[in-house]
Formats: sequence, C-alpha cells, structure tokens
Amino acid sequence: MGKDRSIRNLVVRPKPGNGSQGLLSVGGRVHVCALGKGGIRALKREGDGGTPLARMRLLSAYVRMDHITGRASLLPMARITSALGWCEVPGDRNYNRPVRLPYAAGHETMRRADALYDIVIVMDWNIVPRRRNCGSAIFFHVARPGLTPTEGCVALPGDVMRRLLPMLSTRTVLTVRR
Repeated sequence: MGKDRSIRNLVVRPKPGNGSQGLLSVGGRVHVCALGKGGIRALKREGDGGTPLARMRLLSAYVRMDHITGRASLLPMARITSALGWCEVPGDRNYNRPVRLPYAAGHETMRRADALYDIVIVMDWNIVPRRRNCGSAIFFHVARPGLTPTEGCVALPGDVMRRLLPMLSTRTVLTVRR
C-alpha cells in the first residue's frame, strides 16, 4: 500500500484442486475467491464462463447504497438503481457498457435480489478497445455463499470486499495468473 493507503496490486492464482476458485493475495494476506465456471482463460470469449488471464485496472464501482452504508472508496462510485443494466450482446452498439433499463438487447440486471452486486467493481477488461465477442461484464464483486463459480468474474466474500473497498482506487490492478 502507498502513502494514500490505496492498494496497488491484487493477485489471483487458481486454488489447487479447484478450477473455479482462486487465491487472492493482497498486502500479505490471502483470501479464497470465486472464479468463472470455465476456469482461467488466456483466450476469453463471450459466454465461455472463463475468467480472463490478464492484468485489469479497476475503473469504478457501483454500490447498492440501500445495502452498503458508510462505505467510501477511492474509486469513482455510482449508485445501483433498478434502471441500471449492462449490455452483453456483442453486436449491440452498447456491448460491454452500462445501459438504462428497460433495454431491448440482452443485458445483466445490476440491481439483484441476492447480494452479488451489492458492490460491483468495473475492471478494464474489453473496455477500450472493445472487441466483439471477447467478454462482457467481467466484474470484481461479492461472491455467492460457498464461493460457487461466477460467469467469468472474480468474487470475494462480502465481508472481505467491504474491508477492501475503501482502499481500492483507479491505481489498483487485479492480475489473474495461472
């Protein structure tokens, strides 16, 4: 961590014996995290369930303010509302971008009944440049109970994510390795 108390590096490696879980290292601590059901992929494709083998800078956060209170972050933060979605259709002009719901093309609904998207951090996977079919909605978010697989995201238990959130910034890089 630097003087500004922000975390610079998060490193994820596969958990031995479990392709859909990883070990996230930060500041000398290791946390078990959920990875994509397709494991870690060097060649990420839309819908493959894989977590990209990549260095991804954290860009911004979306937060369910009705569930998470008093949590500041060094990341730009926006409120998750019922009108927030994320386009997942490769041929759509808003592919891998936030959209306002209702939205005609296939999309992820960001305001969920479960806690997965109480904290959602957007990483720079396939953002600029954006390439059709190379994966969308690759987020860093809250994990399901039991750390069951994601669709390609990296997910941490809620208590760990809440502790890290105030120390994450646009200088933070999440690296997924094999």
